[in-house]
Formats: sequence, structure tokens, C-alpha cells
Amino acid sequence: MSKKPASKSPKNRAAKAPQAALPASAFLPTTREEALARGWDQLDFVYVSGDAYVDHPSFGSAIITRVLESHGYKVGFIAQPDWNDPESIAVFGEPRLGFLVSAGNMDSMVNHYTVNKKRRHDDAYTPGGAGGARPNHAAVVYSNLIRRIFKKTPIILGGIEASLRRLAHYDYWSDSLKRSILLDSGADLISYGMGERSIVEIADALAAGLAVEDLTFIDGTAFRTRSLEHVVDYRMLPSWEDVSASKRAFAESFAVQYRESDPVTGGRLVEEYPHGVYVVQNPPAAPLTQNEMDAVYRLPYTRTWHPSYDAAGGVPALAEVKFSLTSCRGCFGECAFCALTFHQGRIVTGRSHESLLEEARLMTEEPDFKGYIHDVGGPTANFRGPACAKQRTRGACADRRCLGTRPCPALKADHRDYTGLLRKLRKLPGVKKVFVRSGIRFDYVMADPDPERTFLHELAAHHVSGQLRVAPEHVSDTVLSAMGKPPRAVYDAFCEAFDEANRAAGKSQFVVPYLMSSHPGSTLAEAVELAEYVRDMGFNPEQVQDFYPTPSTISTCMYYTGLDPRTMEPIYVPKSAREKAMQRALIQYRNPANYDLVREALVKAGRTDLIGWDEQCLIRPIRPKKRDEDGGAPRKGKGKASAFKPAKGRGPAPKPQRAGKPPKANGRKGGIRKGR
Repeated sequence: MSKKPASKSPKNRAAKAPQAALPASAFLPTTREEALARGWDQLDFVYVSGDAYVDHPSFGSAIITRVLESHGYKVGFIAQPDWNDPESIAVFGEPRLGFLVSAGNMDSMVNHYTVNKKRRHDDAYTPGGAGGARPNHAAVVYSNLIRRIFKKTPIILGGIEASLRRLAHYDYWSDSLKRSILLDSGADLISYGMGERSIVEIADALAAGLAVEDLTFIDGTAFRTRSLEHVVDYRMLPSWEDVSASKRAFAESFAVQYRESDPVTGGRLVEEYPHGVYVVQNPPAAPLTQNEMDAVYRLPYTRTWHPSYDAAGGVPALAEVKFSLTSCRGCFGECAFCALTFHQGRIVTGRSHESLLEEARLMTEEPDFKGYIHDVGGPTANFRGPACAKQRTRGACADRRCLGTRPCPALKADHRDYTGLLRKLRKLPGVKKVFVRSGIRFDYVMADPDPERTFLHELAAHHVSGQLRVAPEHVSDTVLSAMGKPPRAVYDAFCEAFDEANRAAGKSQFVVPYLMSSHPGSTLAEAVELAEYVRDMGFNPEQVQDFYPTPSTISTCMYYTGLDPRTMEPIYVPKSAREKAMQRALIQYRNPANYDLVREALVKAGRTDLIGWDEQCLIRPIRPKKRDEDGGAPRKGKGKASAFKPAKGRGPAPKPQRAGKPPKANGRKGGIRKGR
């Protein structure tokens, strides 16, 4: 899942977003009056979304609706209906073919809650950034709302929430297993993964007169049935009763699902529920070809939010993506905590240079374009095609990782195509700078045999602004192995290579790592190891994320079962709120507010040698007096100084240092030149 832009308030977030300037007629109808203005008495499909209506290809709702429109279907859009009012779902009346329901670009529970299960107060996918515009488990609630009025109308679920909950899954927020979302929602079908192929097949079959219960043959879908008489070539998973009674059975089921997630080799899976109900998952849909992907991104998107949101300041989520280019889909990186294997798959497809240049030219014509392309990437920016030559015809290996802890010998690590694309983009008239911000796999960079490291040198010279954010996540090889990430030595080598590239470019830029605490496999000993690494780097990391168990990831399966589904071996899982707080505090041990937690953690880990006055110690034996969060002198009076603002009357806070040696450990945002 992509990271949301930081903000201080919904109001501020909306204020930074670009402004819409197109009439409502340029969008799909959102009211019955708009549909009638087109001469449409009845729509073919009504799309119901937990997000506001943004007609930009970074939003799945825009892609699916525009694809259907391109095939001649009449589609209307209901954004964020009032789930307490059934009439809000009946804006267009009954559609001829069905309702399409999505919770939005994010799982609604991730959208609503932090990893500590605290309610978020804002929502970047809602006009003005206001929270509370969608319900928990939005896809289920919307589907039930539809079914209250339209008893027989087909309902097809899509989007990330439905895709990752298509079979029995662990729900972190209730700390329990949940059934397939098909059963709780009352929907007829799930279009899982990237749905352009399956949604057109569904639409064509319904338009041809087939009943929705007969649509059992479409790849990339899941359906429920009371008979397996006509279901062939399937593998029976452990039943709902089995996985409910045994965590090992759940881990075994998940392992099978993971191995069968390839569109070339994946098979049909069946999960049995009580009372003679079965959920059948058909094999994944084939990924789009490059020409098909180009065609999808060539559709007539308005590339902005619906004008009805202008008064609220627009939809903040658009600001980060409006001037970004999606250059690829799929990811063969296989981080254990990421659900991309289940959603987009491991086979990477890149758009053509011509398609991306065409979209970039359209950007330069936007009145609010300032000359900066914010990103050129995807799930992983520097992936542009399949990991090896055989993946397109024989699929991704079920028992071998492309990268993981070490690259597969068959991996084709080659940045020439991506480097060439970036060169073309930065030469376009009106383009001042092209950034790469969606994240690169540094181990893939290091696996590239190019002796000149051309890509890394051009990245440093042209596509970074002071700081390059990468995701080593941890430094303990034990934890990194559980994460499916490369060993620490690879990250260290990358930092050295990036430092060399900056020297060659005459720039002082830093690698800033994303770090994760409390991932399965991390005991307090590994957390202390990470804290020592942070100490040696000499800065207090701002980007720290507690592991967040979201549906359908390997790491979430580990969290729930205590087993690694890849090996079925036990794995340590930090679960208590206290231990997770200690692991996080260790990474940010310089913050005086964390002193007690850090001391407790060091005592429990048997590392009291790190409590003392030596420069290698993490904390002093005596608890410090209350200090400003930026590490300044004790303050008088009440309240807290912000980590980003100086205390009143104390003058400006120091800026992060970007040149020369790494920034000092002042508790503020900063970076490093190299990891040691």
C-alpha cells in the first residue's frame, strides 16, 4: 500500500491540493439529472465507492469506470453514500446489469485506524480531508445497503478491500478470523486483483443475458455456490471450521493460496463453509500486455476531482499523484508485509515510453503544472518488466524468490530501459525536474551488473532532491529474512555506492531509511540491534512504522498463527502493546519521552551495558528532565514544543543538515550519507 502524504490537518491538506476546472458533464454522471442530460433513462452499471469521485488513473474507480465506458456501457458514480440512508444508494434507480462496489483505494479499516487502533481524524480521499465519510468494512456495508432495496440486482465487489478479503482472513481490528467478504456482504462476485479484464468479461456476459449465478468461469473472480458439480480442476482448501479451530490449518491454507497466486500456473481454489456453502476462487487474471496497459492510460480521464468538491477545497489525495506517472504494475520484490503478490501479482508489466511521454505532455498543459513531475514509478519504481525471460510463458516460480534474501541466478537486473525513460522525460519542454519518489529496490540496483552504475549516478544527479528514501526496514538479518528483504550488508553497500554517485555529481544528498518495528521475528534483542545501528548513523529517524497486520500478507499470517507459512516453522511475534511500544521507542531512543520505555527494554533484553555515560550508550543512568522534543534545554511552563516548531520565544529551530557529515542527533528529521 502507498504512503499517505504527511499533514497537520485536513484543512491544510486540502489547501495544498490542485484545483478542478472542468464542468460536471466531463465526468460520469453522479446524479439522475446528469444521466438524463445524456439521454440515459437507465444505466448499465452504478459504481459505488468509499472514496470521493476523482477521475484520475491513480484511482481504481476511475480506471474501471472509464474502461467500461470505452466498451460502450453506461456507468454512473455514487461516491461515499450515506450508509444510514438506503435512498442514497438509489440515486439512479436500478441499473440494467449491476452494482459495482469498492471501499476505495485503501482498505476502509486501514483508512480509519492507526496500528494502535486509534481513530484517524482525517481522510485524504474525502473532500476537504474530513474523516467519517465512509463506514468501517465499507464494501460489506454498501453491499448490504444495496441489497435492502434491490433484492436481485447483481452486486460485484472490487478494489483492495474485497480483493484481499476474498477468502477467510485474519482481521487485526477485531483480532479474529473473518469469512470471505462474499458471505458477509451478500454480493454475487468479487473481481479481485487488477480488474480491467474480468470486469469487461463480467459486463459482456451479463449483457449477453447470462445470469450472475452462471458467471463461474471468469479468471480473476471469486463466487459463492451451493454445488461443486460444475466446478472442475480445483483444490480444496482447509474448511472454515478447520481454519477457525487450528491456526496451523490457517497457515497451511494461506501457503497454498500464496503458491497459487500466479496467473500462469495458479489453480482454482475452493473453501467450504457450514450449511453447504462454498467460495470458489478462479485462477488470477492474466496481467495486461504493454499495449493493453497503454490503452487503459490513454482513456479520457479528466485527471481531477469532480467539481462538486471545489467548495471543500478538493480531494487531498490527488495532490500527491496528479503530476506523477505510473510506469509499471506488479512487483517481484515479495516483501512479506506487502499484499501486492495477492493483488497485482509478481509479473511486472511496464508501459511504453511513448505512452508515458504522451501523459507527461498532457501534464505540462495543466494550468497548475509548475514544471515538476513528482514521481515515475509504481509498486517499485525501478522495475520495468518481468524478473526473468520465462515468467510471461511459465509464470513466476512457486518455490523460489526473485530477490528475497538473495537474487535468483535467473534474475535480469537491468536499468537501461528505466534510465532511458527518465532521460526522455526530463528533456520534455516545460519539464524542469523529474523525481523518483515511489521507492526503489536498492538490492535490485546492486544486482545490476553495469560496472559504471549508470542508473545510480543519474538518479543522484537528476532525480533526487536532498534525500533519497529507501526501505531497508530493519538491520537484523534474522528479521530481514522473515521480511523477505536482503541482508544488512546489501543496504550498507548501496549507501556507499549512492555516496560515491553523489560525490561524482558534486552533491551532498543522503539516504533516509524507512524502518519498521515489531515485525514477526523481532525480539527485543533485534530491536536493540536496530537501535545501535541508529546510534551509529547519528540521527533520529522520523519514518518509523510499527508493523501493521493487514489482510492477506505473509507477515499477517505470521502474526496471527506464530508460524511462517513458507516453512511452517514457529516464529516469534511481538504482540503485547507494551513490547511493541518498547521496540518502537528503542528506534527513537533519543526522544526524552521514550526514556522509561527504552530503559525497561534494555533491562529486559539484558543490555544494561547500553545504560551509562559512555558515548556508545543509548541512555544515561539518570532520567533526564523534561526537554523540548528537539533536544533543547529544559523549558519552563506547561505544554510541549513540537518537533517541527521551536518553543515560543526561543528563535527558529535548526534545519536538517544536508551537506558534509550526517546531521546531528537532535531528534529532528534528517538523513545519512552512508550506513555503517
